[in-house]
Formats: sequence, C-alpha cells, structure tokens
Amino acid sequence: MSTCHALQVPNTQWNLCPSTAASILFLVLFAITNIAHLIQAIQYRSGYCWVIIMSAFWQVFTYIFRTVSIYNPASFDYYATWFVVILVAPLWTNAFAYMVFGRMVWCYTPDGRLYGVKAWQFGFIFVILDIIAFIVQVYGAAQAATGKNKTLEEKLDALHIYMGGVGLQLFFILVFAVFGIHLFRRLRTSKSGVDSATQKRSVMMLFYAMFFALALIVLRIIFRLIEYSQGLDSDIPRHEAYQYALDSLPMLIALVAFNVVHPARVMGSKEASMPKFWQRNKRHTEIQLDEAS
Repeated sequence: MSTCHALQVPNTQWNLCPSTAASILFLVLFAITNIAHLIQAIQYRSGYCWVIIMSAFWQVFTYIFRTVSIYNPASFDYYATWFVVILVAPLWTNAFAYMVFGRMVWCYTPDGRLYGVKAWQFGFIFVILDIIAFIVQVYGAAQAATGKNKTLEEKLDALHIYMGGVGLQLFFILVFAVFGIHLFRRLRTSKSGVDSATQKRSVMMLFYAMFFALALIVLRIIFRLIEYSQGLDSDIPRHEAYQYALDSLPMLIALVAFNVVHPARVMGSKEASMPKFWQRNKRHTEIQLDEAS
C-alpha cells in the first residue's frame, strides 16, 4: 500500500493527500494560456490586457507554490501562499470582463452609454467595486491562512469575512448583468455600430465569451460559498477534486475563452483602447455631427 508523503511528514499543513501530477498539470496549462495572452497583448497592442495576463499569472503563481508545498508539506509559508492566492486570483478575470464591456459600449453604441452610464465609467465603477471585494477577500483569506496560533473561532471569523467579500463580488456581477442584458438588446439592433454581418458575428461571440467567463466565475463563487458555509470541518476541502473541477478548471476555461475570442482582435487595438479623458467629448461631438448630417 502506497503512502502519501504530504501526510507522513511531521507538522504537515495538509489534511488530504494532494496530487502532484494534477498540480503540475494545471501549472503548465495556466502557463500556456498566460504566455498566449502575453503574445496576443503584444500582437494587438492592447495595453489594458495586462489585467488578464495578471489573472493567468496569479494562477501560475498559485500552482507553483502548491507544488512546492506538496514537496515541503511542513512549510506553513508555502501552504498559506497558494491558499490565499487561489482564492483571490479570479478577481482579475472579473475586472477584465468589466473593462472589455466598457470598450464594447464605446465601440458599438451610438452615444457610448447605457442607462446614462458612459462607456469609460463602466470599467472605473465596476473595477473599483471589484477592488473592494478583492480587499475584503484578501483580508479574510489572509487571516484564515496566517497565524498558526489562531483559535478555530478566529479562523472561522476570517472565513466569514472572505465569504462576505465573495458575496459582494456576486452581487456586483448580478448588477452588471442588468447592463449586459441592455447591451445585448442593442447589439441585436441595426443601430449597434456594427458594419457587416461577419463583424456582428464576431462582436456577438465576444459578448458571449465575456458573459460565459462571468458565468464560470459565478459557478466558482457558489462553490466557494458552499465549501466554507460548513466551516473548516466540511468534507469539500478534504477532496481536492472539487477544487479542480469547480474552481481551477472553470477559471482556466475563462482564460482560454478570452484567448479564443480576443477582445482586441474583435474590436481592433485603436477602438479597444479607451480614449484619454481629453479625447472623449471629441468622440461624442463627432458622433452628433455625423448624425446631424
């Protein structure tokens, strides 16, 4: 009968026998999509894509330290590092979806706004909200993972803070979906600013990819809420298959979705780059003049 190294070492941080092969596999897969996003950002000259690159990089960082932790199971620092990073890394993908949405509003609506909210405000407002959720989640996850002398009650309180941050993230996504439905309806009309049927298919594919990624994030949020709703004694954290199937795999697919339907390829590097502050009114003035003529 084989033994598990991660469980045999004294003072191990693991309460399950982690798969080294699975950890290395996801490390490689996230590295591939990370490199692909870096190449695409350079190819399409899309500076804002550093956000999705960071998302993939944090996942790579997670699995580097998870793999190292498997080989050094008694190290609290290695274990705590991957534990915290994997909990907050998807927020980068979430933020990127908000930024893409704002650029789509800019490119494909006549007045560059939805429900009175200007295109460039979507990225600003929802990314700020995403950062708030990020801070709450990082604080909760860090408090749960760090501090060897913390009592069980203190760790549970920290997890509840993290779950509150996750709940905030979910709420913001649901609010965002209201604007998404409105944009979807406008994209389906003849006034969407799309010149041809071929371009319209590409634009709709980008829209679907963006909300597909958000749906995967929602799936992952629901999983995390269920996982920690029963505290630290839940059976879910003791089976890493749940984490791979309902966290890492969905986030990998979300990253690949943006590889396959890259925003800068669909919108073009010039249009996909949000105009500077002093250029925005100029754009809308030109639109109004075109409509008047």
